Amino acid sequence: MKLELRFFASLREGLGFSSETITVPLDVKTIADLRTYLIGRGNPWSEVLAGNKVIRCALNQEMVKDTASLEEGAEVAFFPPVTGG
Repeated sequence: MKLELRFFASLREGLGFSSETITVPLDVKTIADLRTYLIGRGNPWSEVLAGNKVIRCALNQEMVKDTASLEEGAEVAFFPPVTGG
């Protein structure tokens, strides 16, 4: 399955780029699966997307939980939680 990934703020800085087109294996079906797959690529992925970090996700520009199902050609955006002051 081909996906368009977008990374924002500190995630973009940690990875060194803001977007990537990726083809994932068929067993990557949800946002959680995708994050696990990306972490498995090693550094910098494993450091930036580590499982203990709070990361928000949007699927096709809608906020979703990590249980959201992926679909061919979807845009997945990852970003840290936003704090206000």
